[in-house]
Amino acid sequence: MNEARPTLPAPPRRARRAAAALALAAAAGSAQATDVFRLEGFGAVSRSMGGVATAQDVGPAGMMTNPATLSLLQAGHTLMGGLDLVTTDIEVQDQTTGARVSSGHHGSNRGPYVAPELAYAQRVGAWTFGVGAFAQGGLGTEYGSSSFLSRATGGLDTGLDNSSRLLVLNIPLAASFKVNEALTVGAGIDAMWQGLNLNLLLGADQVGSLIGASRVSRALLPVLGGLPDLRGAHFSLTRNSPLASGINAWGHAERIGMTYQLRPDTRLGAAFTTRSHMADMEGRATLTAVDGVAGQIPLNGNLKIRDFQMPAVLNLGVSHTVSERLQVAADLSRVFWSRVMKDIKVGFVSDGGGDLNILLPQDYKDQNVLAVGAAYQWDARWTWRGGFRIADQALRGSTLFAVIPATPRKHLSAGFGYAVSPAASVDLAWSHAFREHLDNTSLPNTSAPIGVNHAQDNATIAFTWRF
Repeated sequence: MNEARPTLPAPPRRARRAAAALALAAAAGSAQATDVFRLEGFGAVSRSMGGVATAQDVGPAGMMTNPATLSLLQAGHTLMGGLDLVTTDIEVQDQTTGARVSSGHHGSNRGPYVAPELAYAQRVGAWTFGVGAFAQGGLGTEYGSSSFLSRATGGLDTGLDNSSRLLVLNIPLAASFKVNEALTVGAGIDAMWQGLNLNLLLGADQVGSLIGASRVSRALLPVLGGLPDLRGAHFSLTRNSPLASGINAWGHAERIGMTYQLRPDTRLGAAFTTRSHMADMEGRATLTAVDGVAGQIPLNGNLKIRDFQMPAVLNLGVSHTVSERLQVAADLSRVFWSRVMKDIKVGFVSDGGGDLNILLPQDYKDQNVLAVGAAYQWDARWTWRGGFRIADQALRGSTLFAVIPATPRKHLSAGFGYAVSPAASVDLAWSHAFREHLDNTSLPNTSAPIGVNHAQDNATIAFTWRF
């Protein structure tokens, strides 16, 4: 399906500067995900085919899944720029009272979510090199300050926000080597940045449950216990701006992969991405004690979330050319969430002295993810694509937070590619996450029994230039 394309001159200096600006702008938005905090494929080609990318040529975005696929690119240079647009439909219901709240647009941090993507690859002889910038995923909710989620123990209205925004940005540097006509190998390292905004109210019963499970410690604990009528505790670590995060950190992850041409029409692929090695996320925050007698007592200080990592991922894939026009591909992935999302480890140090450590239980399960996609080349200009993706549920109902409702696990996708010229193409992808429901009726992560419904639609457009 690949056509030989004539060589064009390199982009001018102004274009290169614009591409660099696009990479930096990837931190401006947030994105929801299929596989908890991970997007269901990178680039419009992969996204429209259910996220397959382990044994399939999906362009330079393939470096985010299997760097060995870079060797499948045409000789010369390939530049891709794109944009993800994510819209969510999230609703939380108090199962006791029937009260409902939807994640809306109450601040500058939340939705619709926009995440630019950029990749460049150059193939020289047996070697291909690539660099890019991609939003790996994240989450975002905004419930405002007047719903039942903002009521402390005893129904006390606090007027305090409940919201979240997590963005994970990857900057991959990858290389692929064509060993022979059948075998390619590749490796890469990702610089990673993650930023978190969070407003979270814990009722007194939730705090008590955490204390009873020995999940709260340090000097501020007796201070909270000494209040005359403690109703709850609220953490705020949000900078209400599209470009800012309350706490953030840098780190890295590594990736290796290979492809093997089993037959002229069949290619196998395998890749492994290590768990991330992120520094602790740190920044300023406010801990507000909510008391029925003394009112709200804010404490400003420094907050740290320790060892918040993205999981290792093992990918196995196959791509098969059915005919000159039709290709099909499938990926099977194992996402090792259980090794990185046991607890959310929060540490707070007050400016006035005293500190507090909290372990919020998560206890995620490992995921198996199946992605299947197809591409049909209609003619010299049009290529039609479609696919689906289904994953195990990684979250447990017993530890679900309303502000972390990353539950979708079934996606249907479609899209197309249009060759503007022999050297340039536009690709469009749409994917729909079917509504997923999860209940939590137990402490400590919810006070009221809640049911969460979550669906979403993702759209991606990308422009690719080969020169």
